[in-house]
Amino acid sequence: MRLKRTHFISQVTEDLEGEIVRLAGWVHEVRDLGGIRFLLLRDREGIIQVTAKAKESPGEVFDVIGKLTRESVIAVEGIVVKSSKAKLGVEIKPLQIEVLNIAESPLPLDPTGRVPAELSTRLDSRFIDLRRPEERAVFIIQHHLLQATRNFFSSKGFIEVVTPRILATATEGGAALFTVNYFGSTAYLAQSPQLYKEQLTGSLEKVFEVGLFFRAEESNTTYHLNEFLSLDVEEAFADEEDVMNLLEEYIVHVFGEVKHRCSDELKVLGRDLKEPMRPFKRVSYDDAVSLLREERVKVNWGDDLSTQALRKLGELFDGPFFIVDWPTHLKPFYIMPREDDPSRSYSFDLMYGWLEIASGGRRIHRKEQLIARLKEQGLNPDSFKHHLKCYDYGMPPHSGWGLGLARLMMIITGRRNIREVVLYPRDRWRLTP
Repeated sequence: MRLKRTHFISQVTEDLEGEIVRLAGWVHEVRDLGGIRFLLLRDREGIIQVTAKAKESPGEVFDVIGKLTRESVIAVEGIVVKSSKAKLGVEIKPLQIEVLNIAESPLPLDPTGRVPAELSTRLDSRFIDLRRPEERAVFIIQHHLLQATRNFFSSKGFIEVVTPRILATATEGGAALFTVNYFGSTAYLAQSPQLYKEQLTGSLEKVFEVGLFFRAEESNTTYHLNEFLSLDVEEAFADEEDVMNLLEEYIVHVFGEVKHRCSDELKVLGRDLKEPMRPFKRVSYDDAVSLLREERVKVNWGDDLSTQALRKLGELFDGPFFIVDWPTHLKPFYIMPREDDPSRSYSFDLMYGWLEIASGGRRIHRKEQLIARLKEQGLNPDSFKHHLKCYDYGMPPHSGWGLGLARLMMIITGRRNIREVVLYPRDRWRLTP
């Protein structure tokens, strides 16, 4: 590449009038009006017009523009010129054009978005789809969300950890596990860092992890994936109220940070992001069941809440709210039953409208009680011997939660399908690209 980039397009302003700049990017569009040719050049930060006139531009430059195809990769050296007709208030008068790669024609989909495409078509050609301004905006927001997440928990004294993804046993007892041939033995892909993060409260006390996890569920919905990005938090010497308050504070913080840092991207997406107000409403499971019955949604006490039931609750409660005190038998073995009523647990789900985005609670920290809960759920304590050993040597009281970051991205960006907020989604039917 001879023409090394000196500026991104967003940096080319009227202050640079008369200066020579070098830009690099993709051919967004070419218009040929005979004696004048317009080239729209796009990089990750914007689009700028390059205007070549037959009588003024170098002959080879004028000819090259006429041969360019959309999405070809080029570098342009030219003079910044003020223009009242150009969207940015400036355009480029080209001196040299270096063609770096010619794109084939026709394109598998229209990166301008003017010709709509089904989501499956877009995902099949994701490398082109991500050139659309709306799609780039989603993942720029995700970048800032992840930055804000790490900054938030670091400022609260939490330590970021990385736990194993390949496990020897199905440690959480779920059936929806991917198996792996591990040098002739059967291993499993982790569903969550749950047991590891609990163990780590015995040393690091306050930990969080941002990582990919795997569930072999044969679901086919707009809010499930088999490979998903999770935010997991665990804190020693904390109860469920402590970590619920932390979760509230985190949600408000990241909404504020995204609104502050990503105003341009939110504008591209047509989003007027409103920061939720604390405290979030708390609705007990019992009250949720009563409300649903009043709304003529059939639900028996002790049933998990169906999608229909959650959609109805989402109509009744605007924004984020907690469902608390779930029946113990609906929650994993490590969730602590209430002392005053063991049929209910110190647990919560955070809903945003009808969509569950986080789940957590107070954990059992005594070995005998944990073994009893394992047996209640039909699990063999011997399969958990490495985890149970930790409880012999000073496991502190602890609580925590896990949050689906892609679901949170759905809320922030207004996207209705979780696949739209994941770069290369993996579900039951999609293993490529």
